[in-house]
Amino acid sequence: MKKYVAECIGTAVLVLMGCGTAMLVGCDAASGSGYLLTALVFGLSIVAEAYCIGNISGCHVNPAVSLAVYMNGGIDKKDFIGYVVSQVIGAFVGTILLAVIFSVGGVKDMTGGYGANGLAGVNGSAFAGLIVEIVLTFIFVLTILGVTSKKAGHGSFGGLVIGLTLTFVHIFGIGLTGTSVNPARSIAPAVFAIFSGNTDPIISLWIFIAGPLLGAALAAITYKKLEK
Repeated sequence: MKKYVAECIGTAVLVLMGCGTAMLVGCDAASGSGYLLTALVFGLSIVAEAYCIGNISGCHVNPAVSLAVYMNGGIDKKDFIGYVVSQVIGAFVGTILLAVIFSVGGVKDMTGGYGANGLAGVNGSAFAGLIVEIVLTFIFVLTILGVTSKKAGHGSFGGLVIGLTLTFVHIFGIGLTGTSVNPARSIAPAVFAIFSGNTDPIISLWIFIAGPLLGAALAAITYKKLEK
């Protein structure tokens, strides 16, 4: 149970800080600083959580990561299900906190939808968005599997490498899809965006679930083949 609580807290922090920063600074093409700040905060959230809950749950805070670890034998089916449920709950906790802070404080949401992912950057193309999410998640998860491998020997630097990689994929992906690479991170803001009158995120949500899961599965299969 402690592992599940840790995953819930970790995902809540990721959504609160990452999506919250996007809501504050905006992520439109005319504001490059918004891109960088949001990307950096998502990465730093992972760095912080990796050194906070990494020794408890492994700090997946992402169903796609949990899927890859499960496929490579790092966790069993029970823990995989428990992790995913905990991560989704955590994402909703983080989004609820954002809703309270922004509504009570009268703060304007610069994204118009709780930092939800979308397809505006790829001109509404579901296919392009799906490819972006598959590729970015593949890169991110492949790095995680490599860094956390017993053969790697990265020791205490693993969390830093993973956080920087998340920043790296966000810098490229924010302008295209908002960068999900994490189904839990996408589900909660998309649901809450409805209350803001924005239904686009919920319509395209399947892309931000399927894309990361497919990318993670491909990364798990690829890494298993490469490591042999």
